Amino acid sequence: MTRKGRGSAAATAVGALAVAGILAIALAGKRDQFAEALQAAPMWVLALAAALQVVALVTRCEAWRTCVEAAGATISRRRLFRAGGLGNLGSLVNTQLGAAARIAVLRRSAPAETPRIPALIAAEIPIITIEGMLAALSSYTLVGPLGLPWWTPLIAFAVMLGVVIALSRLAGRGHGFCRGLAVLRSLDGRKRVIALVLIAVFAQIARNWLVLRALGVDASLFDATAVLIAMVVLAQLPLGPSVGAAAVVVILGANGVAITAAAGVLLTVTGTVGALCFAAWAGLDLISRFRGGGRAPARPVPAPVAVHS
Repeated sequence: MTRKGRGSAAATAVGALAVAGILAIALAGKRDQFAEALQAAPMWVLALAAALQVVALVTRCEAWRTCVEAAGATISRRRLFRAGGLGNLGSLVNTQLGAAARIAVLRRSAPAETPRIPALIAAEIPIITIEGMLAALSSYTLVGPLGLPWWTPLIAFAVMLGVVIALSRLAGRGHGFCRGLAVLRSLDGRKRVIALVLIAVFAQIARNWLVLRALGVDASLFDATAVLIAMVVLAQLPLGPSVGAAAVVVILGANGVAITAAAGVLLTVTGTVGALCFAAWAGLDLISRFRGGGRAPARPVPAPVAVHS
């Protein structure tokens, strides 16, 4: 691990411990309520939440494939999904680490069939921008819980609109970093990525709402959306697995710290299970490919030659 990687891991560990300590102080005297809340969700709800996380990850990976293919990649969907599934393990620690891991695995497995690293980094930007635009459009859900001014969503939308316009102009240059933005030049490409990102976002909102309601939190779909936005924002910080609990407590803590912290923990657990399922498929598929590639192809048996007397 490089010095930068060790520094990022150390910062994440410190951030996670700090948030865990704050939550522990907030939960002091409420351990019984917290434990009861953790046990309140039925297993089928947790299984469905994990399945929704898999849907979100696979759909987002397909959006990534669309962007990478537009940038000039010729790699097959299956191999790219393997890279995405294995690379997503890094997202359990930090969002940036997950993106870096996906790119590293992809370049290592198919250097001749994928663009260079700058273009692959840029290929993540259209997805992030669309997610940011959706977050700006729905940021009004944060006005009440966080006490923000009513005009905050308007500023967020204007900023994201400016980003989209700037990226669309850069996408016209087909070399280097800008090559990764090539998907923005095509109307069909933009529509496909937007549709895939919408499916992934709706799956995550449904997962949030399902877990919150299962624990008895009086949460609406707007509340579940606000939790998702908070999770995405906090995921940019070195907080590690404590992001889920922190996000739910920040948005819905008025409903009770114990129950909302428990909901955040279960969201983290089901999200981790979903990511591990995707990674397990990728690992098993890679192993099967190695085994299949290691066997020499069977030689055809020559047909007997008839001997005429």
